[in-house]
Amino acid sequence: MQTNFLSQQFNAVSLLENSTACPANATICDGTSCVLPENNFNQTLSVVLSTVLTIMLALVMFSMGCNVELKNFLSHIKRPWGIFVGFLCQFGIMPLTAFLLSLAFNILPIQAVVVLIMGCCPGGTASNVIAYWVDGDMDLSISMTTCSTLLAMGMMPLCLFIYTKIWTDSDAIVLPYDSIGISLVALVVPVSFGIFVNHKWPSKAKIILKVGSIVGAVLIVLIAVVGGILYQGSWIISPKLWIIGTIFPAAGYSLGFILARIAGLSWHRCRTVSLETGMQNTQLCSTIVQLSFTPEQLELMFTFPLIYSIFQLLFAILILGGYRLYRRHRVKTKTDVEEREQKEDSQPKAKMNGGFVSDEMK
Repeated sequence: MQTNFLSQQFNAVSLLENSTACPANATICDGTSCVLPENNFNQTLSVVLSTVLTIMLALVMFSMGCNVELKNFLSHIKRPWGIFVGFLCQFGIMPLTAFLLSLAFNILPIQAVVVLIMGCCPGGTASNVIAYWVDGDMDLSISMTTCSTLLAMGMMPLCLFIYTKIWTDSDAIVLPYDSIGISLVALVVPVSFGIFVNHKWPSKAKIILKVGSIVGAVLIVLIAVVGGILYQGSWIISPKLWIIGTIFPAAGYSLGFILARIAGLSWHRCRTVSLETGMQNTQLCSTIVQLSFTPEQLELMFTFPLIYSIFQLLFAILILGGYRLYRRHRVKTKTDVEEREQKEDSQPKAKMNGGFVSDEMK
């Protein structure tokens, strides 16, 4: 009798130990050996964020399109000197800078590849919002973003083939052409509607633009904050990648501005090219990384796009703040800014470029 009682107690204790040893979500439990389901939190979060952000950015780009004049937009397409300068910055300066930074910091091959992927990505739509706030050329900004996204179909494979050969086979990198196509559609379609609204109802377009510019600025900050808080393990990364993530966007802004000025662009177009160069499509970079590497490899560099995104935003805010302070102390009204920049555009240097003078100014 006592033996049966002790046996029941032993079984109860064993059952209790097993129940505490295995979590409730275990798929297989054998004593203390449990098989847990794969944690897909980051993947699920990425899908949800991408869907929400695509819709929100489409609405923001619709409002940005309300500031675009069809005649000026077509002028940049017909005489694409400004777009060409942006092309050199986007697919010339950025990949080369990524390559040199990877060599200078002697990072792991897999980490060098993700830095290069970031450098080869096209410009992001956030640059259009910031360009608006720094009184940039919105026609040039949107045409540059559109063209860089379209040209990324061919330029990304080419740049990755050239620069990643010493670290890995470029065929191992999966380029999501569908994601690039979605980005292009999400940019072109809402901007086209915005241009149409601006053409038909200019007064309503101004209201939409003001609301959209504020929403866009809030959305850009929200993306960085939400991504930084929710992505699990997002801050566990090599210190070298932190340093590169800080230097890289700053180099993009600076070199883009310098090259644009050397090419003879006016100040407001230099600001536009600078922003288009430094602000990359980090969402696309994250997608490429997740498609191309194993979970073990992702642990070494998955969050670099997030780090780049945060610092590209911080530097963009500094540029915006610096410009606003300059305009407050040096220029009295926005009209003075426009008159000064129109005078710059009419100088011989701008005429020689050919791509900056509208038909009305000829």
